[in-house]
Amino acid sequence: MKLWKKALVALAIPVAACGGRHEAKEASPAPVTAVLATAEAANLPDRVELYGTVEAAKTAAISSRVMANVLAVPVKAGDLVAEGAVLVEIDPATAQGQVGQARGALAQARAALALAERNYGRFQALAKSGSASELELDMARMQYEQAKGAVQQAEGGVEAASSVSRESRVTAPFAGRVASRMVDPGDFAAPGRPLVTVESATGRRLVVAVPASTAAGAGLKVGQSIPVRLDGAAADETGVVAETSPGADPASHTFTVKIDLPGAPVATGLTGRAFVRGGERKSVLVPAAAVFRSGGLPMVVVRDADGKARSRAVTLGETRGETVEVLSGLSGGETVLVGLKALPADGAAVLAATQEKK
Repeated sequence: MKLWKKALVALAIPVAACGGRHEAKEASPAPVTAVLATAEAANLPDRVELYGTVEAAKTAAISSRVMANVLAVPVKAGDLVAEGAVLVEIDPATAQGQVGQARGALAQARAALALAERNYGRFQALAKSGSASELELDMARMQYEQAKGAVQQAEGGVEAASSVSRESRVTAPFAGRVASRMVDPGDFAAPGRPLVTVESATGRRLVVAVPASTAAGAGLKVGQSIPVRLDGAAADETGVVAETSPGADPASHTFTVKIDLPGAPVATGLTGRAFVRGGERKSVLVPAAAVFRSGGLPMVVVRDADGKARSRAVTLGETRGETVEVLSGLSGGETVLVGLKALPADGAAVLAATQEKK
């Protein structure tokens, strides 16, 4: 029995020794050498985004005073038209009849004026010889003046009827593009009913609604240059304030501001943004070279109090020259690693390539 126990102990010793030789110490991460910089806390001017819609510099919803059937609409949406081009033709019969009536009334008024003028002349001659009283002369003068007024009124009626008759052919008030067509041949045209909308082919404006608090701080004035960006554009452009409303809209309590857009005209109805300065906000700035993207996620590597590398996900804001704004992930004062080609292992010792930037 004793010999058996001794044999077991003898076998256990080499097995234990063999297991010890396979234990390996955990390898330490390789150190990383990088330029160091300090994440700087800063108060930056807050940039307020104002959303709006692109409109043409000039837009006209064209109607006619003629009340009759539409005969033809020779244009369609998207057509370029010159100033004076015919947009809609309306049946002129009714308008021409009104012109005829007005001219007839004018002829009657002129005949009455001729009679009143001769009658007034007779009473003037009779008054000189004492054969007509002052009252009779005054009555003849009044009838003459009334006849002159009736002629002037009839001439105005002819001009008004002729003006309406000319609107049987609706024309473009300026060169531009047909934005929409609201009638077809056979429809009924009536005063005040829009027939065609025309917008200028050149000149575009971004129309934005500015809250009262922002308007007071930004102090927008006509002629002021402000950054704008149309949705889908890659970069900001510089627009110029063309018009500001003197008062706020009673429903939305906002001011309307129209901003002339630079460059070639774009399609109306697009959305865009204008950027104006608001108050100040607390932010953190780091060198742009300190930001490393891993899988599309922006990362910054900081050196902790023990001199070890720690990776942090951050949210970025505006890029300002060689620095970038960090909205979240840093609080300011951290030491960040600049110019990394790859993320170091978490906990790797950090060696400074140069002196830390202040």
